[in-house]
Amino acid sequence: MKLVTPLGVGTAIWLSASLADASAQDLNVLCGVDEAWCQSMEAAFEEKTGFEVSTKRKSTGEILDQIRAESEDPRTDVWWGGTGDTHLQAVAEDLLEPYRSYNEDDVLPWAQNFYLMSGGMSAGVYAGALGFSYNSEILSEHGVSAPSCWKDLTDPQYRGLIRMANPNSSGTAYTTLATLVQLLGEDEAFNYLTALSRNISEFTTSGAAPVKAAARGETGIGISFIHDAVTQKATGVPLVIVAPCEGTGYEIGAVSIVRGARNMEAARQFVDFSLSPAGQATGAASGQNQIPSNAKAALPPAAPDISLIRMVDYDFATFGSPDQRRRLLERFNGEVLQNAEPVTMN
Repeated sequence: MKLVTPLGVGTAIWLSASLADASAQDLNVLCGVDEAWCQSMEAAFEEKTGFEVSTKRKSTGEILDQIRAESEDPRTDVWWGGTGDTHLQAVAEDLLEPYRSYNEDDVLPWAQNFYLMSGGMSAGVYAGALGFSYNSEILSEHGVSAPSCWKDLTDPQYRGLIRMANPNSSGTAYTTLATLVQLLGEDEAFNYLTALSRNISEFTTSGAAPVKAAARGETGIGISFIHDAVTQKATGVPLVIVAPCEGTGYEIGAVSIVRGARNMEAARQFVDFSLSPAGQATGAASGQNQIPSNAKAALPPAAPDISLIRMVDYDFATFGSPDQRRRLLERFNGEVLQNAEPVTMN
């Protein structure tokens, strides 16, 4: 039998405390943007601060579900990226921590409004308009005309040629759902989505997946944010990007600190960096084309000019409400998803 000496006990306690302090320096981030940007941001923040960062990429709805599940024992410090209305749902559920970055003074008015709307618990990092893109070669092969409006996408000629994300997991798709409700009225929007579902080959988990599939020629049309389509088009694929003629919605991508975060100081520094020109430049550096919120940040050269796009007056407060989200998703699941019969592209 081995005896544990007082010295041994002391050493064990010291070692345990040292390991705990070391792990406290790790920052856990759930990331809702493209994987390339997640990694670029992680590397840039680590280089600037010396903190160790563990980043995991998930779709926006999945992030919200995880933060809810961890609310009694948070394992995540920062939620970075993803549609702002979903961050606002987390605000309403008391899942986020208030913080005002010193860089908040430099952000554009739409981001300032978002910060105020969140009660100081979430900050706007970037903006982007919703639309769809089609692969001109695929549409030509199938002998179908090019769409220019939301209403065009329900035409039977596109049967099996469209992909859209699932709004239960994807912030992009939830923005699509909320946009259509604001454009058409709720009942007409669900009639439209029911008709659209007859042409959809797959409801994807990720919001960017449909346009990536269109870029690869796996589908003809992908509904997504326009900046994601611009990123794909820059690789030389035959994508045509469409801002729908009826008008469209937009997102404000956000960053938030999780209530009860274990690494609060590192989390605050991450928010500061994400709102700084240097932090926002990591988007363009990783091939992304969102519009940065900091007025001093450089606009990515290929970023779409949203001033030329007909936009709805997107109601973030209403569609950021947990009750509204829950009700719309339940209706989508019951009326659209449950009755959808996805058909593959021939």
